[in-house]
Amino acid sequence: MSEAAEIAACVLLGVGTLFILIGSIGLVRLPDFYTRMHAPTKATTLGVSSVLAAAVLALPGNHLALAAKAALVIVFLFLTAPIGAHMMARTARHAGIKPAAGTRDELPKARIERLGEGGVGR
Repeated sequence: MSEAAEIAACVLLGVGTLFILIGSIGLVRLPDFYTRMHAPTKATTLGVSSVLAAAVLALPGNHLALAAKAALVIVFLFLTAPIGAHMMARTARHAGIKPAAGTRDELPKARIERLGEGGVGR
């Protein structure tokens, strides 16, 4: 492996690790379910993508095959992480989980009232 590829792989691993660490800290430190869900979804998507890119550069073998597999994983991750987060947020909203005080709530109040006390729409 060339020195430039080693440096690029180290930088990508460092960036990916930093993003994953920030997402993990956000999961623990943020005030409510909605913001806790947002931090790891965004940060770990970028972090895992960086780690996979570093793996393509650092692992021996057919780099084209490794790049194709890593690209498929990255595309799958970028498609499924936001959808999963959106579905969790909708479920939490329907279950009546309130955002933290000071969090901007842009869903119209009429929609919240229609959900009823139990949080399940009728």
